[in-house]
Amino acid sequence: MPNSADPSTTASTTASTAAGSARQSHPLHALDRDVVDRLLAAETPADADLIDAARLLMRYQGFPGADDLQDDLERVLRLWGLDREALHLRTRAVWAAGFRPAPAAAEAVGSSFDTTDQET
Repeated sequence: MPNSADPSTTASTTASTAAGSARQSHPLHALDRDVVDRLLAAETPADADLIDAARLLMRYQGFPGADDLQDDLERVLRLWGLDREALHLRTRAVWAAGFRPAPAAAEAVGSSFDTTDQET
């Protein structure tokens, strides 16, 4: 029987309990929340919706937190009448057909330097 006064036993038990139950905040939660809300509103998913749902399910799979997003992603699948395997089959077909996402305006890369004003 372990000695409850033994500091090494107490510290190790406390550390493992804290690590096992710690919930984390994902750095992309706010951006992903907007996407999930859009997916919840989609009655019939477009190709981009399917891709977004699949990538977010993969992002949060096993993540210790963001339970609201994980629950809502499962709800999206139920609303669309899909399970994870059916979603992945459909997204593989979408990618195989040549789908490429359009870059978001917020993700544009560049210095915004306008070269058309330069004299040659």
